[in-house]
Amino acid sequence: MATRRQLLLGGASVAGAAALSPLIGTGDGAAAAGARAATVHPDLPAPGASGIDHIVVLCMENRSFDHILGWLPGANGRQAGLAYPDKTGALRPTYHLSTFQGCGHPDPDHSYNGARAEYHNGACDGWLQVNDEFSIGYYRQADLPFLGHAAPAWTACDNYYAATLGPTFPNRIYLHSAQTDRLDDSVSPTSLPTIWDRLGAAGVTRRYYYNDLPFLSLWGLKYVGISHTYSTFLSDAASGNLPAVSYVDPPLFLESVDGLARDDHPHGDIRNGEATMNGVYRAVTRSPAWPRTVLVITFDEWGGFFDHVAPTVAPDVNPAVTGLRGFRVPALVVSPFAQRGAVAHALYDHTSILRMIEWRFGLAPLTPRDAAARNLAEVLDFGAPNVSAPQWTVNSVFALPCFLQGTNPLGNSGTQGMSALRRRAAAQGWPGQ
Repeated sequence: MATRRQLLLGGASVAGAAALSPLIGTGDGAAAAGARAATVHPDLPAPGASGIDHIVVLCMENRSFDHILGWLPGANGRQAGLAYPDKTGALRPTYHLSTFQGCGHPDPDHSYNGARAEYHNGACDGWLQVNDEFSIGYYRQADLPFLGHAAPAWTACDNYYAATLGPTFPNRIYLHSAQTDRLDDSVSPTSLPTIWDRLGAAGVTRRYYYNDLPFLSLWGLKYVGISHTYSTFLSDAASGNLPAVSYVDPPLFLESVDGLARDDHPHGDIRNGEATMNGVYRAVTRSPAWPRTVLVITFDEWGGFFDHVAPTVAPDVNPAVTGLRGFRVPALVVSPFAQRGAVAHALYDHTSILRMIEWRFGLAPLTPRDAAARNLAEVLDFGAPNVSAPQWTVNSVFALPCFLQGTNPLGNSGTQGMSALRRRAAAQGWPGQ
């Protein structure tokens, strides 16, 4: 592991990154007392009478709850005051990240095996056994021009987990299929049944929107007919023509140039990820369809960043291999029916989104996982819709690739999967590839 002096010397960049010293400040630990817990409503209205006609899902990349939202009042978040052993046994404290990119550090390990080292049989203290200090850094509210406002304003879930303790591709496949057929980011074709199949068979309108890379190309050309570009999403939202179910993928291919990601994957500038989320939020909340819409914003997995809560086992088609959930990730529920300024403490994971879609549109579950999942619609308040929606200005920033900052670390294996998938999508003839 690099010494702190080496980190100080190597961590500076023209993007404004300063030394990564542990800045233990006030207000970074457990949440403030008196913040409101969300009321759970397990007795839901009849789906057709719920007032929900549109469900929109945005899934970002690779950040844990404590790392991004550990500051949130009322939430089970921890930031300052924790310490984890490095490979020598020395305890290293968690610290405030004063870089928005982290160039000069390897991408934290979030592979299947690396995740188990971090999990460490439930102790959740193995971060520095497979990573450097970047993995135990965190961001404060003031660092986040979108989540810093949106998380306290809407319903935030502090017990929401990645679907499985593994990397991006397995978790994104879960979000479509409630199971996975791989433990890594390989791009071999999949034929798993999906929520898109269920929706199509029921005659429910659905669209998958992508920026620079269609993740659904893992299924070949099967879903090309329901797939559209992000510009189409913006026009559909503006005209009030959103389908019943929309998934919106952020720019995934930009990860391939280390430092340019706009989906929150390291080492992209997190302010550009914030702008991506705000763009989808503005499109949805300003749409004529907004009064009947639920928007869920979450992250595929924790990205190797620390979190103090141990994930639990869920019913699964392959419980011994993929039944252990991943670490907590941020999740926001935004809707006229959402409880404002509330934190939901019940246990959810990515298949809770599928469960909500299945409940609303009368669909059978895909697997035992989504059949047993709690319905994310539980956190909604169907008796008091409020169509007001605060708006924020969140600007993109100019971010240099890490290699132009003189720091281009190895270890971004997750981005290699996106590059390979882009080549595969282009070979299949997907538009825009």
